[in-house]
Amino acid sequence: MLIVPRLGSGIPLVARTHEMRRLRAAFARAERGEAGAVLLSGDAGVGKTRLLTALGEHVEASGGLVLTGRCIDVREGGLPYLPFAEALAPLGSSADPAVAAAVRLRPALGRLLPQGQGLEEPRPAEHPPMTSNDRETMVRPRPEQDLGQLQLFDAVLGVLTEIAQARPVVILLEDLHWADASTRNLLSFLLSRLRAQRLLVVGSYREEDVHRRHPLRGLLSELVRLATVERVDLHPFGTADARKFVEALADEPMPADVVADIVARSEGNPFFAEELLATQTECNDLPAGLAEVLLSRLERLSPDTRRVARVISVANEPVMHGALAEVSGLGELELDEALREAVQHHVLVVLSDGSYTFRHALLQEAVYGDLLPGERSRTHAAYAARIQARPQGRGHDAKLAYHSMQSSDLVTALPALLRAMDEAEKLGAPGSALQHVEQALSIWDAVPEAERPDGFDELRLLHEASYFAGTSGEPERAVAFARSATQALKPDTAADRAAKTWRRLAEALLALEGTLDEATAAIDRAWDLVKDTEPSGTRAWVLAGRAGFLRILEQPEAALESARAAVADAQAVGAAAAEAAALVTLGTLADSAGDPAEAREWLRKAQRKARDAGAPNTEMRATYFLALSYDDHADFAEALDHVTSGVARAEETGLSWSVYGLELRARQLTLRYLMGDWPDESASRAGRGVSSAVAARILAIWSLFVVARGRFDEAAKLVAGLRQHWTADMQIPLSVGDAGIQLAYWRGDHAEAVRRAEDLIGWLERIEPGLLAGIRVAAVGVTAAAAQAAEARVRGDQATAAAAVAAGERMLAHGRMCAVVGQPRSGTLGPEGRAWLARLEAAASCLTGRGDAEKWAAAAAAFGYGAVYEQAICHWHEAEALLAADGDAGAAIEAAHAVAVRLGAIPLRDAVRDLAHRARVELAGVEPAAPARTVADPLTDRERDVLERVALGRTNRQVGEELYISEKTVSVHLSRVMAKLGASRRAEAVAIAYDRGLLTAPTAEHA
Repeated sequence: MLIVPRLGSGIPLVARTHEMRRLRAAFARAERGEAGAVLLSGDAGVGKTRLLTALGEHVEASGGLVLTGRCIDVREGGLPYLPFAEALAPLGSSADPAVAAAVRLRPALGRLLPQGQGLEEPRPAEHPPMTSNDRETMVRPRPEQDLGQLQLFDAVLGVLTEIAQARPVVILLEDLHWADASTRNLLSFLLSRLRAQRLLVVGSYREEDVHRRHPLRGLLSELVRLATVERVDLHPFGTADARKFVEALADEPMPADVVADIVARSEGNPFFAEELLATQTECNDLPAGLAEVLLSRLERLSPDTRRVARVISVANEPVMHGALAEVSGLGELELDEALREAVQHHVLVVLSDGSYTFRHALLQEAVYGDLLPGERSRTHAAYAARIQARPQGRGHDAKLAYHSMQSSDLVTALPALLRAMDEAEKLGAPGSALQHVEQALSIWDAVPEAERPDGFDELRLLHEASYFAGTSGEPERAVAFARSATQALKPDTAADRAAKTWRRLAEALLALEGTLDEATAAIDRAWDLVKDTEPSGTRAWVLAGRAGFLRILEQPEAALESARAAVADAQAVGAAAAEAAALVTLGTLADSAGDPAEAREWLRKAQRKARDAGAPNTEMRATYFLALSYDDHADFAEALDHVTSGVARAEETGLSWSVYGLELRARQLTLRYLMGDWPDESASRAGRGVSSAVAARILAIWSLFVVARGRFDEAAKLVAGLRQHWTADMQIPLSVGDAGIQLAYWRGDHAEAVRRAEDLIGWLERIEPGLLAGIRVAAVGVTAAAAQAAEARVRGDQATAAAAVAAGERMLAHGRMCAVVGQPRSGTLGPEGRAWLARLEAAASCLTGRGDAEKWAAAAAAFGYGAVYEQAICHWHEAEALLAADGDAGAAIEAAHAVAVRLGAIPLRDAVRDLAHRARVELAGVEPAAPARTVADPLTDRERDVLERVALGRTNRQVGEELYISEKTVSVHLSRVMAKLGASRRAEAVAIAYDRGLLTAPTAEHA
């Protein structure tokens, strides 16, 4: 007889206790407001869906909301955001007023929710150019960001966050190995912003499908480094568990040898075991390979059922009954019987909307792979004909293009691909748009010229491909397409169009390192094509772009001339956005010339002009450089006002994570760090923009807060995880590298801090020698070297002390060099640079002995422009130097302590309190902690301080230096201790104290 097993979801979970416990723990954390994500990996058929189903049942039983979405394999191209659209669809029809209100507040969700079908946004006639030209802030401008995509991403995060305030939300995303580029970007965006929401994101993928070049592989390696993300690997069953699983599946008892055979052949894979059980016959004729297993199961079904399975395999998505009736050619009764048989034998399942799909993707793949070429082509053609005859809603053209391509109907496929490209762009899915235009390019020559869509040619497709590659974070491909576009130019190509093509190449090249010469040559070619023409929008944009290049090349006079010419041309033809872009360059040139008043006038004018012209990217750029103008002169309050208004404007226009939206947010976070206005966790919900690299930018700055607040384990993970992004943006290594040095320093691993400082200096010198930021790196590095040398001298390790001093002197020389050769944006070293130089010199005074209190006081005063945390650190070191010289350190200690307490800077606070304790200085509001002891203690606090250090092997002189008392006073205290304990020697006093419980094991702080 034929044994038909129950579906795996119909039996209790087998041998998944550990994995389920981890998933439930993740949900429990989410319920408490600790958002997180789990990446569930495993081979096809190992039980990922079953595990997620069980989690969903647990969440719903606990009052949570479960949203489920699945990726499908559309092979080339893909449907943008399909799993998110499916998961969020219930929100659009929710009867919950709070959910409905949350959705209505975010019109961008119309791109995903069913009621948003038909919503379109106007597509600009010309893609705005990449206009980042600030050499000091960004080594290279990042790729352009798509407005629609950014609005959509913010809307998805916002609606989930708002709904989760009322009940915890779990979003389950299955089969991420089939995710399109847009889905991967949105997933990266969400996971990098998981902080305090009651939200859990769980995604599953096939481990064996994510090969070395798979687009998901790089994303996974980045996501697992996030503090909120954990990975759960689902392994095949062991022999005992596989046996339990097979026995639970069977409808009746089975012979032991048959069970053993299935267990052996399935190799612990639940789906394999289920399929082998389903094909089990009395003759024991079991197939050897999985494909044969799957197909042999189908062979036992009726011809009509097999035909229906083949038809559904070609659809590659759930299929409604009407479509099956039309494409299969079966009558209604025959189709009903075939579907019933397929469902009863668990080949197909019926979804909630009444559509049919394969129970497992492997089954669909096996059936599709077994089709004959002609059969496959005819079925694809039938689907294409149905799609053409009946509107399919979102994804209509993508589906039509797919089936037309597979049936070799290239004449139908080409226009469908181009329409799908437009739809993907409007949906904010540049990755999908890129795939569609690439396919269009691949078949362009095969389509007769007369059948090609009007308004398109190969040059336009290459230009579009370059743009979409740039917006989807693939700068190398953007350059490749742009280069191909220049090669496709013909002698009779209009000069205006050729200039746009060369300008596109110049913009694309700016996103890559080592391409400045080629980019300059490209913008020069563009200029050569339009310089003798009448004023036009193209000419104005070329002039504005050329001005930026000339500024990067340090040719301010030529840049000024080009910017002024761009303004004149733009005014002549009414190209207000191009004019605003040129005005920004005029402002930055004035700042570099040392005229901040003129610079700010130009930048404010550019702000107004860009806003009136509806050019928010240029407006953000003007706001950013206006804030920098105040920042450079240490007018932090004014700078913070501008970046804050810029961030608000970016949010208002949907540009929160555009190039300059990101820069404004990053600078806002940096200013708040410096000014001591430390935010909560919500400020770290950004990162690298819509990519991991953009999220890394924000996380790199956030790592400074995490270290300063003493969350060392979290900081260590951030520092390690962000190392891979050092090459993405110069600001990332400057921030996270600094955090890494400070992390090692506060942990007391001064040798590691020195190593990290020298490593960062070496890395920066290879990229761009003599950066002004090198002063700061050198200052924190020399501080660590001085601490390492002091420790070594206490241990009597003169070799290590000498090596530390030598490292400190190398970093000192480097910092001084950077102060001389570095190029400030405003032309002269500003207050911040001078303050870090003062700290560098103060730290250097500690390399060979006691520090110079006057130099530390000068450094603290130099940071008085508003950098309160750095000023507090200088006051702490000033107090150390004063105490070592028998000076009055009370004021310095109080100043450092007050700031540390207000900011929650735990490491600094504890260091200051330890210093105060050792110096016998009472801090306002701090009660001395009386040690809890279970035995009578005859020792005073000071006697115990002395004995603790003697136990560590310190000499009387060294103990005196640490406690800021004389060597003679140490001797007096030791005499009293030995008398109280009845000891005749120092070592005996230490031994007695340990025996009586008066001393504990030495801590890392004192070791």
